Amino acid sequence: MKYTKLGALTVSRLGLGCMGMSHLYTGHSRDEASSIRTIHRALDLGVTHIDTAELYGPFTNEELVGRALVGRRDSVVLATKFGLMSHVGNAGPVDSSAASIRVAVEGSLTRLQTDHIDLYYQHRVDPATPIEDVVGTLSELIAEGKIRHIGLSEAGRETIRRAHAVHPIAALQSEYSLWSRDADDGTLDLLRELGIGFVPYSPLNRGLLTGRLRTRDQLEETDWRLTNPRFLPGAIESNVAIVEEIAEIGGEVGATPAQVSLAWLLAQGDDWSPIPGTIRVDHLEEDLGALDVTLSAEQVQRLTDITPAVGGHHTEAQARLFDR
Repeated sequence: MKYTKLGALTVSRLGLGCMGMSHLYTGHSRDEASSIRTIHRALDLGVTHIDTAELYGPFTNEELVGRALVGRRDSVVLATKFGLMSHVGNAGPVDSSAASIRVAVEGSLTRLQTDHIDLYYQHRVDPATPIEDVVGTLSELIAEGKIRHIGLSEAGRETIRRAHAVHPIAALQSEYSLWSRDADDGTLDLLRELGIGFVPYSPLNRGLLTGRLRTRDQLEETDWRLTNPRFLPGAIESNVAIVEEIAEIGGEVGATPAQVSLAWLLAQGDDWSPIPGTIRVDHLEEDLGALDVTLSAEQVQRLTDITPAVGGHHTEAQARLFDR
């Protein structure tokens, strides 16, 4: 395993996103044992960066991760998130008030069976609570020993600067992949300027970039991806065809489309720790194989110039929660 730093926090070069084990995707509700095996295998292979959130389930993903880490907590950089649920009766779900944060952190600590959270993210920026107040509350939690480092998710540049001026921010987590590059708006440059690490989520575009997901029929009727613009009829067929551009490079380097897609991300910066998610050990091992894939500068450029995906990477309602 290779390692990097998110701010002052050392993590494995690839992490494990656990959302799909309990939330939104096909198969999560009936295979908890497989999910726990996958977490254990990730730890055995040197993965230290495990990512969850109170929203996932809600709550059940943190409980699953907590059970999986019994006896192994000390080897893990455990990340979770607050702020997309209100715990104090606010009208909307986006709530980073001090009272809500304090209820959230106590709940997460209990579900995760731990006395501290290594990396605590604001899940989405709360326009009703100044980011200075949010980071002030989180700084208090650091002083109390309940969290160790602060993260932001889908935050814009102004918010990042203001937050970092109050207390060092360790990481920004935002969607980023061959097909989703919102952070190219100057955000990535800002992160490097401030010494903040980057955690790309959905680095395989919710399975499309693996080459294994080819039709809507592979998804259960309750799977959230069926509502995602890139999975809609017409769009998914076009996007599956584009993956052949990745498979062509995979043939040149002896790697799968998933490995090539992750290797491209890893080539973007040493201070990145993507968090692909899976509930299967074989898919986990395939993803980690990306660490051994070497792309030439020409191949990296071809991937950078890949045909854009058809459809946005979030629904309009979800995109409105981004801080841009």
